[in-house]
Amino acid sequence: MKNSLVIIPTYNEKENILLMIDTVLSTYKEVHLLVIDDNSPDGTAIIVSQNMSIYENRLFLESRAGKQGLGTAYIHGFKWALEREYDYVFEMDADFSHDPADLSKLREACENGADLAIGSRYVKGVNVVNWPMSRVLLSYSASKYVRWITRMQLHDTTAGFVCYKSSLLRRFNLDKIKFVGYAFQIEMKFKAWLLKAQIKEIPVIFTDRSRGKSKMSGGIINEAVFGVLKMKLNSLIGKLDI
Repeated sequence: MKNSLVIIPTYNEKENILLMIDTVLSTYKEVHLLVIDDNSPDGTAIIVSQNMSIYENRLFLESRAGKQGLGTAYIHGFKWALEREYDYVFEMDADFSHDPADLSKLREACENGADLAIGSRYVKGVNVVNWPMSRVLLSYSASKYVRWITRMQLHDTTAGFVCYKSSLLRRFNLDKIKFVGYAFQIEMKFKAWLLKAQIKEIPVIFTDRSRGKSKMSGGIINEAVFGVLKMKLNSLIGKLDI
């Protein structure tokens, strides 16, 4: 996993972040990890900074002034990664809903020709553990809706566990990414599809968090539903900046 960077955005993840750091960096000796913390009131950033010396030159922290959204955190991380010339850049949650053991599967897909590898919950049925049925239906329906609107041939359009080749990230105008919530994941996939990137879905099992609180909200859902429709329309009339 040489020259790979895992980006983990955090907001109030003190229950999870140290265990996640230890798991990723002890499992993959050549991986680096960047935590982007939005001034978590619970002291998440302090926990990260106190452990940076243990993983010298492998664990990094970017602290931001306040809660600015998932999308802006990843854009910040992408720019940080490209400036340092990483070859593979991962998105990953702090709460173990994404299994660190699957990082190698995503990297392997990119090594074998994919520009973007997606850890997919829905490419082979519904692989979600510990979610209430209402949340499963919401997530699955959202992916179906996005697939129908955008015409992307992807099963998990809202997935947040992915690996990008840096060569693909360099083709984006990262300053033109509009969405700040979970719809950011849809926008990145849609623009990668418009760029005719090679996209590969890798089946993974998504396990709901056991520690900490979910960041899902009604505003995030509205952004995904109405924002995706606007994004598709803009692409049809040539007003979508990639």
